[in-house]
Amino acid sequence: MRYELSQRFYFEAAHTLRRKVEVEPSLRIHGHTYIANVTLAGQPDPDSGMLVDLAHLRGHIETLRHALDHRLLDEVADLGPATLENLCAFIWRAMEAHYGQQLDSVEVSRQASGDACRLRR
Repeated sequence: MRYELSQRFYFEAAHTLRRKVEVEPSLRIHGHTYIANVTLAGQPDPDSGMLVDLAHLRGHIETLRHALDHRLLDEVADLGPATLENLCAFIWRAMEAHYGQQLDSVEVSRQASGDACRLRR
């Protein structure tokens, strides 16, 4: 058996995007409400009974959220173009630094438009 532990967070951010369709609206600064979900997987520690202490996970997520929330994503270092795929990869790298092989998946969605991307181990 394998346990999965998830923490969801949101951030509001703006960006531009260079693309070949919907060129004009994509080039204008526009924003979204993003919802991200980080999932860790594995076996709980036999002494604590926890896969990870949620207080630690929430702290790492809050640091990450601060880097993204109410930002112009075009200016976030190491993000690249502000696509859902790049946001997943950015969050993955930040969480993997703390949780290594326990990191199972990262999902970023924009509920208003129904878009989502999930990156899995």
